[in-house]
Amino acid sequence: MSIKDKPNSPHGRQIGLILLILASVSLLGYLFVPKSSRFPIVPYSEFLDQLDDGKVTRVSVGEEQVIFQLKPTQDPLKATQDLLQATQDPLQATQDLLETPEPPLDTEVEPDLDTPDNPLNSTSDDPLNPTDELLNEDEQQGQIYATLRVYDPDLVNTLQEQEIEFFAAPPPKNGWLLSLLSWVVPPLILVAAFQFFLRRNDRDAEGALSFSKSKAKVYVEGESAKITFANVAGAEEAKTELVEIVEFLQNPDRFTEIGARIPKGVLLVGPPGTGKTLLAKAVAGEAGVPFFSISASEFVELFVGTGAARVRDLFDQAKKKAPCIIFIDELDAIGKSRSSGNFHSGGNDEREQTLNQLLTEMDGFAAGDATVIVLAATNRPESLDRALLRPGRFDRQVLVDRPDLAGRKEILSIYAQKVKLGEDVDLHAIATRTPGFAGADLANLVNEAALLAARKRQDTIAQADFAEAIERVVAGLEKKSRVLSDVEKKIVAYHEVGHALVGALMPGSGKVAKISIVPRGMSALGYTLQLPTEDRFLMNEVELRGDISTLLGGRAAEEIVFGNITTGAANDLQRATELAERMVTTYGMSKVLGPLAYNQAQGNSFLGNSGGNIRRSVSDETAKEIDVEVREIVETSHHKALAILNQNRDLLEEIAQQILATEVIEGENLQNLLQQVRPVDNFVALEDNRVAS
Repeated sequence: MSIKDKPNSPHGRQIGLILLILASVSLLGYLFVPKSSRFPIVPYSEFLDQLDDGKVTRVSVGEEQVIFQLKPTQDPLKATQDLLQATQDPLQATQDLLETPEPPLDTEVEPDLDTPDNPLNSTSDDPLNPTDELLNEDEQQGQIYATLRVYDPDLVNTLQEQEIEFFAAPPPKNGWLLSLLSWVVPPLILVAAFQFFLRRNDRDAEGALSFSKSKAKVYVEGESAKITFANVAGAEEAKTELVEIVEFLQNPDRFTEIGARIPKGVLLVGPPGTGKTLLAKAVAGEAGVPFFSISASEFVELFVGTGAARVRDLFDQAKKKAPCIIFIDELDAIGKSRSSGNFHSGGNDEREQTLNQLLTEMDGFAAGDATVIVLAATNRPESLDRALLRPGRFDRQVLVDRPDLAGRKEILSIYAQKVKLGEDVDLHAIATRTPGFAGADLANLVNEAALLAARKRQDTIAQADFAEAIERVVAGLEKKSRVLSDVEKKIVAYHEVGHALVGALMPGSGKVAKISIVPRGMSALGYTLQLPTEDRFLMNEVELRGDISTLLGGRAAEEIVFGNITTGAANDLQRATELAERMVTTYGMSKVLGPLAYNQAQGNSFLGNSGGNIRRSVSDETAKEIDVEVREIVETSHHKALAILNQNRDLLEEIAQQILATEVIEGENLQNLLQQVRPVDNFVALEDNRVAS
């Protein structure tokens, strides 16, 4: 299955964005880039000096600048020539004066204001030079300068005293470019910003303001990445249940002819990593229909009503593409029971509204003759609302549990096809050493082995790489940098050998495969690796007591060899006490208290964090009896471990000295040593004598 491709964005949007950027840059440059002055800039002190010398003829006082014009200066030779040319014959001048007619006295001559010589009619932008003719400095006008205005209250009085023409400069006029940008650019910026937020997530067919749109990923049939039931192993029962879904999607008439109806919803439950999502994709791949995948947490967000709107939109899309499959992962995110403490009766919780909308849609979302099937997955089926699990909504629950030995081997075969295996690799042996591993754990195991082989510059993966990968997954990484003192290393060696010797004799215990005093993980200074010989689902009382004795074997070895105990057995004591308490309060393995359960049932939890045993409300006498029984089981197992180690003291010393020299014992050498362990035949009689004394 491949994700459906989204159409590409049109080029017009990119061109519009480029034009918007250019317009914004132009506006910013026009507004903030400093403009060069038209006239030379001089200090204000020089302006005052020119004013005192009487060289200033006109002054324009602006808000930020003072512009002044100096008196014109002429060449002395040119001035003399002009004076000589202007001199005329006195007689001729007198004659011209007498011949000039005088205007009548009663006639008023009005000045012609429309002449080009009138400065008031000037349209020039220069406040000191109204006409273009006056700008010719070489002929009539003096030089024009500008200076920055300084607060000077005596400036006006000085100008008046020297009879200098001065006036205020008119306010600057905005150019046509600035006016155009001020009207056009702001609306463009607002429109572009709005379009940006609307189409920010356009590749997901989702707008930033489209809160009510579903975020489901739509997968369509793609042969290159098609997932079928052949890609799923270790869940044969679950595949058998889901085959009916595929057959109904491919050939619904065969079911409808006899009046059968396919379940509207199928709930996949099981521990994490067992392949629930992979199974859902395989169903869609086998049926060849569109596949909507979404996590339940994506329905709920900050805004009220968003979850319910997204549920409606999801089912509307599904109806248009029917027949199809809707897969909701982690359904417990919105499907928790409304009677639990997370919901208040009659409240307006956003998650409750989303759940109500989901219940409504699953009641009546039939898309005519087409089919829409809802698949959901969860690790916490006990927390789901009962209305969600009733027939008509999720009609069928399919358990996807951890694989057994044969299932683990099939899963390893699938993942082994993607790597290069050596000739010595035995997948059956690897599957035997990995009980309780889910599909995701096995995939990680194969990848860890491949990484170890690549780190060693190998061409293929060897069996030893898989063995090391199992230990890395189970016990953690080796901490070779954690250096132990000789005394601590000796204590750890005897402690681990004590576990191994006791575990070798206990019935139902796993096979001791390795003893190591190399620190691993966060706190383990050494470890004894026990591997089961077969998959076990039931254990009797004798086997449970044997497990407790094995856990206390390390502490017993410290007591025998050193006559003292350390903190290294803290985790062993915790696990032994919890197991003994479950024997008394859960399994009813107490002759004094009888077949009664004294703890509260925790339901089916696949997460493995039930929080320990929660006792019921019992009387003080009953609680005391429970404590006495738990202590009796632990004490008996402890003395049994002591008896076994005292019986095999020489073998304890031999194995401990060997492991101090090599740090690790495994394989055939370890098995030959453990075969020499002698059991304690008269332990029951010795225990009876101890109790009697």
